Amino acid sequence: MKTSQRIEAAKRVVIKVGSSSITGSSEPNLDLIVDLAARLKSLGKDVIIVSSGAIATAAPLIGLTVKSDDLATSQALASIGQARLMGRYERSLARHDLVPGQILLTVDNLDEEITSSNALRALERLLEIGVVPIINENDSVATQEIRFGDNDQLAARVSKLAGADLLILLSDVDALYDRPPTEEGATKISTVLAGDDLSGIQVSGTSTGYGTGGALTKLAAARFAAEAGVGVILTATSLVSLIDSDDPSHTWFEPIKSDIG
Repeated sequence: MKTSQRIEAAKRVVIKVGSSSITGSSEPNLDLIVDLAARLKSLGKDVIIVSSGAIATAAPLIGLTVKSDDLATSQALASIGQARLMGRYERSLARHDLVPGQILLTVDNLDEEITSSNALRALERLLEIGVVPIINENDSVATQEIRFGDNDQLAARVSKLAGADLLILLSDVDALYDRPPTEEGATKISTVLAGDDLSGIQVSGTSTGYGTGGALTKLAAARFAAEAGVGVILTATSLVSLIDSDDPSHTWFEPIKSDIG
């Protein structure tokens, strides 16, 4: 089944995008992601965006060119950048007469029954009134010890919480490979079925710049979502304009007990 067909079959879609895909020279990609969200909403689908980028957005404003290891600085940058990031989403969504709604979450919010129920209630209400939820980790209050660490995991958990049919994980690469795609002989893995042994996959657990995720975190998040019954499309942000109308290069993670095959 093509990516476009899987998207067509989904009723609720979560789109996850990382910092490196929408900041710096890649800033124009944010409009492409919003355009996809608008197209999906025009078809009657619920759309949730899990977006990184607050810290990377704020860093240039105070002259930082490298990621700070100081927790207080990172928290301050998140506070500054989150407002800027939401402003960008607001302006971009306005082109489609859509409005964003911000939800900032911590690990505790999703681990505890009361707060996770509250988060879900707010999320459902936003979707009901036609707003596009923009979700990020609440980095201004998160600690190094208690945090998601990357928004791939956050997106997977939000997908499960919201009962999504589909998670679109956008990355710097177009698919999962059996080794780093820059290496000679790297082979693309088109489909990952439940129970497939991926122990031989050689992936990196680190990333560059302000992003905290890498291939390893995306693989873990995709497996988590698939085991929760959410289908996952892993593809490159550069291909986002084709994803709902064509069949761009990607990896499909087959969900357990889902109608989207």
